[in-house]
Amino acid sequence: MMAFVEVARERSFTKAAGKLGVSQSALSQTMKKLEERLGVQLLVRTTRNVAPTGIGERLLYKISPFLEGIENELAAVNELRDKPAGTIRISASDHAINELLLPKLADFIREYPDINLEFITDYGLIDIISQRFDAGVRYGEYLAKDMIAVRIGPDARMVAMGSPAYFKNHTRPLTPEDLRSHKCITLRQSSGRIYAWELQRAGEAEIKVQVEGQLTFNNVYSCMNAALAGLGIAFVPEDLAEQLLKDGKLEIVLDDWSLPFPGFYLYYPSITQPSPAFSLLVEALRYQWKQG
Repeated sequence: MMAFVEVARERSFTKAAGKLGVSQSALSQTMKKLEERLGVQLLVRTTRNVAPTGIGERLLYKISPFLEGIENELAAVNELRDKPAGTIRISASDHAINELLLPKLADFIREYPDINLEFITDYGLIDIISQRFDAGVRYGEYLAKDMIAVRIGPDARMVAMGSPAYFKNHTRPLTPEDLRSHKCITLRQSSGRIYAWELQRAGEAEIKVQVEGQLTFNNVYSCMNAALAGLGIAFVPEDLAEQLLKDGKLEIVLDDWSLPFPGFYLYYPSITQPSPAFSLLVEALRYQWKQG
């Protein structure tokens, strides 16, 4: 159809072939096959020129706007190919967004004003492809094997902690089993399930403890704040409470049952031609190991 439009506009196989980058004979054969397929004559050919028939004029009038629209969109895509612009959707926990992504991307956001970032808070292992996300962020131990993964943070630990006020009235747990007699602050994941605390001591198998308590939240910040208020024991990322631990406002229990594990990764499906915006994002987040 694009070949037909060029011939009809130029009124010349020679000129149209030049614009399309094909030979005149190849273009003539293309037009012949198109007419045979449609069962109508679209062009009137003479020794000196070529012109559309009445049906050809009608077809040219109808399809030209559509083909021009396609050409314009392809030109726009080609222009964006080398320009860092567009919207990138990322699924991550609020902890990852606030403590890692936003601090690392502050300069990136200022440097690339045409790149929009949309963060959706999620505590589940969602399918980022079906949910139309460009990427997700999760801890390394939960990554799907069919995804490309880029390390964006250091090793992490989940730790059980409570306030000094709480431990004045409650015996400190010495084993994971002791947690069953405590007021534990639970986390409900996006799937609707209550997160089972994963505890492991060096050289031993991992233990999953399904704790119980009066308080349940769907984010780790509220769990930590409830523990800070002396309402129970929370199980949250250690880095989240770093300053509170230093100040003595929260205290870790079962410390030897909290082994470090691979920290946050940015993960995404295999992309044949990633956009400049996405490539820049990956490099901005890529974790740099500290020497020494």
